[in-house]
Amino acid sequence: MIRRTRFQHTLAVGLFVVAGLSACVARADEAEIRKAIQDKFSEVKIQKITKTPYGGLFEVYMLDEGGKRDILVYTDSKGSFLVEGNLIDLKQDKNITSERRAELTKVNFDSLPLDLALKVVKGNGKRKMVVFSDPDCPFCKRLEGDLAKITDVTIYTFLYPIDSLHPQAREASKAIWCAPDRVKAWNDYMQTRATPAGPANCDTPLDKIAALGEKYRISGTPTIFFANGRKVPGAIPAEQLEKMLDAAAK
Repeated sequence: MIRRTRFQHTLAVGLFVVAGLSACVARADEAEIRKAIQDKFSEVKIQKITKTPYGGLFEVYMLDEGGKRDILVYTDSKGSFLVEGNLIDLKQDKNITSERRAELTKVNFDSLPLDLALKVVKGNGKRKMVVFSDPDCPFCKRLEGDLAKITDVTIYTFLYPIDSLHPQAREASKAIWCAPDRVKAWNDYMQTRATPAGPANCDTPLDKIAALGEKYRISGTPTIFFANGRKVPGAIPAEQLEKMLDAAAK
C-alpha cells in the first residue's frame, strides 16, 4: 500500500479545489456570455459556448432566427464583443473555425433516409457520400463532372430544388424521379438538360427531402455529407473529394 505524504495530500486537495473553481468560473463566464448575447440578439438560439485555448476567447455556436443558418463567433469572458471570421492556428497551419464548424454540424450518416435518394455504385462502392443537389444549379453540374472522375464510391443524390433560385428545378426533379431509369435521367439532364419523356405524375419524395434539408440547415447546393457525418457545402474538386472520402472511410 502506497502512503501519501502530507504534502502530496495537500497538493491533491489543492488541485481538486482549483479544478472545481475553474469549472465554476467557466460556468459563470458562459452564463454571462449567454445573457449578454441574448439581451442584444433575442432572435438567435445559442447552442453551445466553449472556451478556446486562443487568447482567452470563447467560441459561441448559434442558430439564426428560424434555425436555418449556423453561426460561429468568438467573444471574451464578458460577451462584450463578437468576432465572426476564421480563427487560424499559425503554428499548426490549420483553420480552427472550419474544423469546429465541421465537427458541430456532423450528422449520423446511417440515419439518413437513403431510400429517398438516387443511388450510383462505382467500382467496389465501399466509400460513401450523400449529395443534396438542384438539377438547375451550375455548381451541382460542376460537381457531377468531378464525381465522374472518381471510382470505388457509392453516391446517394437527394433531389433538392431551391425554388427561389431555380423556379423550373422542381418540375425537372419530378420528371427525373418519375423516369423509368432515374439515374440515367439525372445524368442526361445534368449533361445536356434533356428532360425525360413521359408524364411526371408519380409520387415523389421532394417534400420529405425538403424537410430533411431544413432539418440539417441546407441553404445551398451542392451540399455533401461524407460517411463520417461531415457536412461540406459547395462543389469540391475531384482531388480533394478523394482525400475526404478516404478520411471518412477510416
